[in-house]
Amino acid sequence: MTIRKEPLRAAVLGATGTVGQRFVTLLAEHPWFQLTALAASERSAGKPYRDAVTWIQTRPIDDAVAAMPVQTIDELIGADFDIVFSALDASVARDVEPRFARRCLVVTNASAHRMDADVPLLVPEVNPDHLSLLSPPEGGRTLPAGIVANPNCSTIGLVLALKPLADAFGFERISVVTLQAVSGAGLPGISSYQILDNVIPWISSEEEKLEIETGKILGRVDGGTIEPAEVAVSAQCNRVPVVDGHTLCVSVDLKGEPAMEDVREAWRSFRAEPQERGLPSAPAQPTVYLGDDEPPQTRVHRDLGQGMTTSIGRLRECPILGYRFVALSHNTLRGAAGGALLAAELAVARCGRRAAR
Repeated sequence: MTIRKEPLRAAVLGATGTVGQRFVTLLAEHPWFQLTALAASERSAGKPYRDAVTWIQTRPIDDAVAAMPVQTIDELIGADFDIVFSALDASVARDVEPRFARRCLVVTNASAHRMDADVPLLVPEVNPDHLSLLSPPEGGRTLPAGIVANPNCSTIGLVLALKPLADAFGFERISVVTLQAVSGAGLPGISSYQILDNVIPWISSEEEKLEIETGKILGRVDGGTIEPAEVAVSAQCNRVPVVDGHTLCVSVDLKGEPAMEDVREAWRSFRAEPQERGLPSAPAQPTVYLGDDEPPQTRVHRDLGQGMTTSIGRLRECPILGYRFVALSHNTLRGAAGGALLAAELAVARCGRRAAR
């Protein structure tokens, strides 16, 4: 199959929000995708991107992107793109994303279509075979048509830590307590008065997402839909005064009573299709085990693998479920724009449009 060399044309919907800004930053120098359009709300339409956005990223806006005009979503519906990255609010995404998905590939960070039975809820190292649900390229299209959904940011860190254990041992029950960064609330998010010197032990719908999405991601494709894995997840979610990085305290009942060293080795040796294909956004190690006495810490470990690696530590016995450990995932990189970008790269590579690096 001929490998396409020219960049694939990409648009970002919801470009002025937190996740939209991450998309813009990651696409600015991407080797496969060329950012050609930005869409946001009516109040931003017509302005240069630099004037429409309240920029909160540490890297400055690329000059060419800063000068790009922001358009409305309706203006982009009929435009010609290879791929659309969506950072829309779920209430808007539910109606808008299917309109784009009839003509091109939509990779979304919104929750609107995550639990649709025929929509891949994709973590590329965990369930790449779920991409088979997409409509194959036809009619001159470069990529499959349809929607690929990025899971909830906490779910991504959880399933990356669990996938090596699922492959090596299997399990049926999980308990997870999350300590989630304020950036996960988006803009304007939580006020400083509310979060400083505080832990908020409730995040709307977050526990339900963790409990339901995990089964879908670990499930299997069956007759054009996904049959969820039979796994019970008990989640308790907390917002904490950390900028980026979600920490997860996990207990799991591994089958077969494996030795502790076997569990550590499952994480250390874990590689998957993104690593085998050498995808641009794939970390060399999707999971890193730090040590029994070295727990992952947000300020120290969230940027491992350019923010795409899940770090794990403090493996020890659990008197209820067998084993327990602590995991950390970067919520706006691996858990949002970075994870969606990796999903798009995998879809492109599976179409034979790009070679490994």
